[in-house]
This record gives sequence, C-alpha cells and structure tokens, in this order.
Amino acid sequence: MTKDTENNPKQLPINQETLDIIVANIIPTSKYFEVRFDNLEQRVDRIQENIKDFQADVDNRFDKSREEMNDRFDKSREEMNDRFDKSREEMNNRFIESREEMNNRFDKSREEMNNRFEQADRRLDEFKNDVAQRLDEAKKDVNQRFDQIVVSIDRLTDKLEHRDQDQRSFTMRMFSISILISFLGVLGVFLKIFKVV
Repeated sequence: MTKDTENNPKQLPINQETLDIIVANIIPTSKYFEVRFDNLEQRVDRIQENIKDFQADVDNRFDKSREEMNDRFDKSREEMNDRFDKSREEMNNRFIESREEMNNRFDKSREEMNNRFEQADRRLDEFKNDVAQRLDEAKKDVNQRFDQIVVSIDRLTDKLEHRDQDQRSFTMRMFSISILISFLGVLGVFLKIFKVV
C-alpha cells in the first residue's frame, strides 16, 4: 500500500485506525440511537402530557358548558312553565268569557226564537180562523147553490114531466089519428073491392 501511495500522492493510506475513525464518524453508534430515542420519548411524554392537559381542559370546558346549558335549560323551563301557566290562565279566562258570551247569545237567540214562534202561532191561529170562516162561508155558498141546483132540477123535472105528459097526449092523438086514417084507407079499399063506392 505504501508503494501505491508513493506512486499516487492523491490516495491516502488506509489502515485499521483510519477505518475505525471513518466508521465512527459516518455510522452512528448505539449511544447516538439511545440519545435519539430518549429525545423521542421525551417528546412523546410531552405530547401525552399536552393531550392530558387538553383533555382536562376540554372536560372542564364541557362540564362548564354542561352546567351552563343545564342552568339555561332550567331557566328556560321555568320561563316556559311561567309562560304556559300565564297562557293557560289567559285561555281559561278567555274560555270563561267566551262561554258566558255564548250563553248570553244563546239565551237571547232562544228568547227571540220563542217570540218568533209565538208570533208564528198567533199568525197561524189567525190564518186558521180566517180559513175556517172562509170555509164556512164557502160551505154556506155551496149549500145555497146546491139548494138552488136542487130546486132548479126539481123545476126541470116538473117541466120535463109536464112536457112528457103533453108529448104523450100528443103522441096518442097522432097515433089515434093515424090509426083512423089507416082504417079509413082500409075501409075505402074494401068498399072499392066490394064496389060499394
């Protein structure tokens, strides 16, 4: 090797010590890795502590917000209960007032309907009386006319009977005259036959 280095001055002489130095400077030792792992463990511990702190902070904030929400919910529930009670009282009062108004209106309308029914009954009674009077008058007129018709029928029957009697007597006269004429005709025929005339 010394010969090569003498001939080529750019090449360095490499021996075991040089190799150890080079290896020690280039390749990290286990101590280096231990230091690096210690640093990593410290960082991980810090991160875990930060996470624990963050979790505790979040838990505290969550507890506070939960308490605030519970307080707000209780307050809102009390307010809603108060409002509901007030609205229920108002609704009850309005219902009572409206029921009284409806009862008053119903009583008034019932009185008005009773008055109208009474008026209708009176008018119906008046109408019935008027109709009864008119029916009585019409019945009297009908009876009078019927009596007049009966009298006129009686007169007509009397006239017809007299007429029939007159017609019968006239018919009998005409029949007797026709028989007499026919007898005279037959007699004349006999007289001609027997040459009396």
